Amino acid sequence: MKQVFILTLLFFLVAAGPGFCQTGTYHIGPRDVLSVSIHAGGVAQEKIDVTVSEHGKINVPFIGSIKAEGLTLTELEDAIQTPLAQDYFVNPQVNVQVKEYHSISFFISGAVKKPGQYEMTSVTNFLELVSRAEGLLKDRGSIAYVLREIHGISTEEDVKKAIKNNATIKVDLTQLLDEGDMSHNITLVPGDIVYIPRADKLNQSVYKIYVEGEVKKPGVYDYQPGMTAMAACVMAGGFDKYAAISRVKIVRNENGKQEVIKVNLEKVQDGRTPDIPIKPGDHIHIPETWL
Repeated sequence: MKQVFILTLLFFLVAAGPGFCQTGTYHIGPRDVLSVSIHAGGVAQEKIDVTVSEHGKINVPFIGSIKAEGLTLTELEDAIQTPLAQDYFVNPQVNVQVKEYHSISFFISGAVKKPGQYEMTSVTNFLELVSRAEGLLKDRGSIAYVLREIHGISTEEDVKKAIKNNATIKVDLTQLLDEGDMSHNITLVPGDIVYIPRADKLNQSVYKIYVEGEVKKPGVYDYQPGMTAMAACVMAGGFDKYAAISRVKIVRNENGKQEVIKVNLEKVQDGRTPDIPIKPGDHIHIPETWL
């Protein structure tokens, strides 16, 4: 039944084709190629193709350079029509169409059939990008990671390092694909990087945290983006009666070096000091009180 749901969903996305992404309002971006036509007095005055510059501008007949980036097609038509009506024509009509989309791109790697960079016609969601990559591999893991506003990524190893060192958005593939919970089908932002680990190659230490010592449920827990030391202790059931929460230590291993971070969670609990963000792989140790 689960396999039927996945196949049906991906078939729908693929069958919908490029037009599926055009349901939202498109905002023009750099390198897009636009077709601009100007009519006045029942006569075609100009019809040209223009490319949006890296600075987000186009050159329009009669009025020169004008900002196009970030505008919808209707907004750009209005921006062109207003100066034309003021200085050149009576009741001009302007039509702008996108001839080639180039400004919205996403990168996907890992357990998909065709990893790589994909240009889309509009802001898209997780499953639409997966369908463009021709679907998931059978050995995919149960989670996917979305990196946002991360630059300098060119290989899958770069992606793995970025996931380890930066907060990410996590997509629960079990909930999304196996149980059909579409709340996990998140909307992507242009430039997002999606990484889907293979189940047999997933380095659990990169995606787990360890809570040890005087908590009610010491153990290994899934790392969550934005997690803090206090939140990890709460996840572990809270503190035991004799926990020395003013002497908590976070042991972190990065680039072959071990770092020990001392945390006074008593002050955090009282609001006297900010909580400490933690990273995947951190070991949080809560010692026993000396009294």
